[in-house]
Amino acid sequence: MRPWWNGYSAVLDGTHEGAVGWFGEQLDFLRTEYGVDGFKLDAGDIEFYENNDQTAAPSSPHGQCEAWARIGLNYALNEYRACWKLGGQALAQRLKDKLHAWDGNGLSSLIPDALAQGLLGHPFTCPDMIGGGEYMHFQQHSDALDQELFVRSAQCAALFPMMQFSAAPWRVLDAEHLRYCVDAANLHSRLGSEILELAKRAAEDGEPMMRHLAYSFPDMGYEHMNDQFMLGEHILVAPVLQKGAIKRSIIIPPGVWKGDDDSIAEGPCTVDVDAPLSRLPWYRKLDGNSFI
Repeated sequence: MRPWWNGYSAVLDGTHEGAVGWFGEQLDFLRTEYGVDGFKLDAGDIEFYENNDQTAAPSSPHGQCEAWARIGLNYALNEYRACWKLGGQALAQRLKDKLHAWDGNGLSSLIPDALAQGLLGHPFTCPDMIGGGEYMHFQQHSDALDQELFVRSAQCAALFPMMQFSAAPWRVLDAEHLRYCVDAANLHSRLGSEILELAKRAAEDGEPMMRHLAYSFPDMGYEHMNDQFMLGEHILVAPVLQKGAIKRSIIIPPGVWKGDDDSIAEGPCTVDVDAPLSRLPWYRKLDGNSFI
């Protein structure tokens, strides 16, 4: 038994065939009885295991983490926040819980952490829950909810391979801020077919779906950029990550790019754009194949 979240939980021994089989039976029951499509398989973090845990077969915290993640390979839809030695597998990997904050382990960490995740072999990347996975903080203290932060978090996630809400936006936001979150979700939906195509390609070649500018445009001095990213090779995303900001500078790589505001930019260059709370700046490359 281990302290877990808001109480305690039993730890499943991933080396015990009976334990893993029992767990699979529970999940399969949910699928057949209720039509559940897949599962978010939380925890599995190495820190929740101990080196002296008694196990059916010799193992370690790392081995238990790997065994837990392998369970997800049995389900077409899955989500993890902890994996070990399973890069390149058909596992959706979200970032570990982020704070409801702008800096530190908050909004500003989503892009660099997700880019690193892709380079480590986990292309099916999901940010933490919109607004931050530590949502209980602002649920318990209504004055702690930063609606601007919630919107910018939704916009940042909109062109990740996946996006997900934890706190329902219609419960915690006013009408204006809710509308901006719905716009972000609709953008993700509109580009769904392209995102799915990128996922299929990643399943074949292992390339990240989200890419660092330096990955797509090497030797251009983009190595230290951590507030923009590429979705595939033809979509450039530049979310606003600073509180109160209504403008931002965007590095435009080589090529001709059409912005979400229909502006045209020819790179390499830097452009300064208006970015009110209602806007997520992003660009599509027009030269070459402009639709993928």
